[in-house]
Amino acid sequence: MAISELQVQSTLREIIDPNTGKDYVTSREVGEIKINSNNVSLEIVLSYPAKRLFENIRIQIIEKLKMIPNIGEIEVKISSRIISRATKPGVQHIPEVKNIIAVASGKGGVGKSATAVNLALALAYEGASVGILDADIYGPSQPQMLGVSSRPESKDGKHMEPLEAHGIQIISIGLLVDTETPMVWRGPMVTQALQQLLNDTRWRDIDYLIVDMPPGTGDIQLTLAQKVPVTGAVIVTTPQDIALLDARKGLKMFEKVGIPIIGIVENMSTHICSKCGFSEHIFGEGGGAKMCKDYDVEFLGALPLDIKIREQTDSGTPTVAADPEGNIAQIYRGVARRAAVKVAELSKDHSSLFPDIVIQNT
Repeated sequence: MAISELQVQSTLREIIDPNTGKDYVTSREVGEIKINSNNVSLEIVLSYPAKRLFENIRIQIIEKLKMIPNIGEIEVKISSRIISRATKPGVQHIPEVKNIIAVASGKGGVGKSATAVNLALALAYEGASVGILDADIYGPSQPQMLGVSSRPESKDGKHMEPLEAHGIQIISIGLLVDTETPMVWRGPMVTQALQQLLNDTRWRDIDYLIVDMPPGTGDIQLTLAQKVPVTGAVIVTTPQDIALLDARKGLKMFEKVGIPIIGIVENMSTHICSKCGFSEHIFGEGGGAKMCKDYDVEFLGALPLDIKIREQTDSGTPTVAADPEGNIAQIYRGVARRAAVKVAELSKDHSSLFPDIVIQNT
């Protein structure tokens, strides 16, 4: 008895993509299905990068399809296609950049920059083309974290070429000034510098541009909301009540200016003793998850307070680059995949989400 495409699709509806929580048909990830003498070939096109999971997904689908009576040979190809998501109307698109993810925190000292760089590296490790923009004009840290120090070149005298480190593109004000030179600039100069770094860099085919934001809710955040096509924001916090208080302000700020919240990362969730491996919640427990519940946003993951993260970022080889298959790197990779899935799920038309920004006395 000949099998039909309907049988194949019905079977695929029974297989849940662990990253999206939906079946491959509902997620519209099933490409062309070909049936020839009961031999089946099909392609699954993921909307997020997951290169390291391709083989597991392929085996999962083949094993399920084998349950169809009389089925012959099965060929399944897995790939990813990252597309650009619609952002605020009237905001100029940045050439060669599909999606911009702002990584932010309400206060400093919560490990935001370490999270940003490892998020970027994790997306690249899963097969995406990634860039990172260090938007902390006053305190740039990405050059040291990625182990780069040379100045960007300009081939046409107008645009900068991003540097490359560990497979990702990087630009930072820290690459343009001496490391000991303080940036004694007022707000307008800082926002102008940010726009130049974004628009005057010749990015090359970027799927995700990670923007490492400065802490707080000031000029740079407002400029990013008004003039940059940000796809969404990731909020980094610790479980500590004071950090959560500021993280909530950061989250509400992005909501007010119409930037979708991709999710929350809880950093320093537990402390792991480097000698005995004992784990304890020294900054509190469950704060990030509670914040997600209060604001109906996704909890992307929790990272431990581990000395290796600090040592590896200080040395210029962040955790995902230093030990890509290690336990901590796998947490970062899980966070990256969930963030990418959320980006893919965002509506292509966000026009109704973007209010006009009005300054008023309160």
